[in-house]
Amino acid sequence: MTEPLRLDLKGLNCPLPVLKTGKALHALAPGGVLIVEATDPMAAIDIPHFCRQKGHRLVGEEKDGSVLRFTIAKS
Repeated sequence: MTEPLRLDLKGLNCPLPVLKTGKALHALAPGGVLIVEATDPMAAIDIPHFCRQKGHRLVGEEKDGSVLRFTIAKS
């Protein structure tokens, strides 16, 4: 198993976190894992919605202070 790809999107505002997440997932092979860190509160809505729309699996979602962390497995 390969290491997850990490994407630091802290400081970026809507719609950039979800757009950059989509671009990173597009580059991953199916089954690849992406860890996204963002500080935009809208990412808590946008990224899970994006995963549902595109069929990716949201493996984990957590909050550490102002940082939202999403673990996504590409479908």
